[in-house]
Amino acid sequence: MAKSTKIDQGPRTSISAAEAEVLFAKVDNSGHANENSAEMQRQRRKLKGHGVEVDPLSSDDPSGSNVSNIIQKAAIILMAIFIGGIFFMQIYVSHVRNANTANLSNNVNVLTVAEALDRGVEWAGGFTQFPSSFSVQEADENSGHIEVSVIDTTSENNLVCFSSSQIQATAFSVNSLLNPNIDTVIYHVNVHVDDQGQMQKTSLFGFFRPTGDIKPFVTFIWTKTTTTDGQVRFNCTITGLDDDLQDQLRGQILHQAPETEEELTEQTTTSDQTAASNRNQAQEPVS
Repeated sequence: MAKSTKIDQGPRTSISAAEAEVLFAKVDNSGHANENSAEMQRQRRKLKGHGVEVDPLSSDDPSGSNVSNIIQKAAIILMAIFIGGIFFMQIYVSHVRNANTANLSNNVNVLTVAEALDRGVEWAGGFTQFPSSFSVQEADENSGHIEVSVIDTTSENNLVCFSSSQIQATAFSVNSLLNPNIDTVIYHVNVHVDDQGQMQKTSLFGFFRPTGDIKPFVTFIWTKTTTTDGQVRFNCTITGLDDDLQDQLRGQILHQAPETEEELTEQTTTSDQTAASNRNQAQEPVS
């Protein structure tokens, strides 16, 4: 019969309540009872870049769980700043637009005209911008004349350039003619062309600008006259369109170029009638 052997469990490792109280009184927020170890731990965290120190004995945040709350608050603050910035920019841009329009109506000189071309003007309940390349030849209230030139580098063909330039010239000219001292506005439009005479435009989001020769495209001449009975008339004359350019515009408007002489004559007659109608409408008195 085997004999049982008694195992010696050795001395007890538990501590009394008084000893535990003394031990935990020495533990700091790093979790170390040894001051040297605690200092080394703090230095390591400082060098390693630990963002949050966890205090297991803290009653406020023993595990660092308030980090998510801090992130949420920071996100809300950033969003509020972003929305506030957008709102401020809208107010600022609106103020600049109004200032530009008012400057042309009340005060015309080279500086105010250049600012209007650079920043744009309000028109028809919206906002009209102009080509970034421009020059001011004349802007004088004494002579009553304004003459500017722009270089269109965004239009892809003649029809787009003609239509967009007409809108820009109308917005700029009417805003200028509202000045009682201005009676004539000349708006020249130039374009870049390649060796084959094709229109060039900017590419790669405007980083690469055209380098071809600069060619006159069209000129809009707006005038203001006052009749004997006090009515004000605005008139627009379009010049600079040669026969080839007119044929190209007709073909693009009709989606195909005329193939026979009869079609060309018919389209020319229709175009002339439309132009006469537009002139009559432009000469109607402005109330």
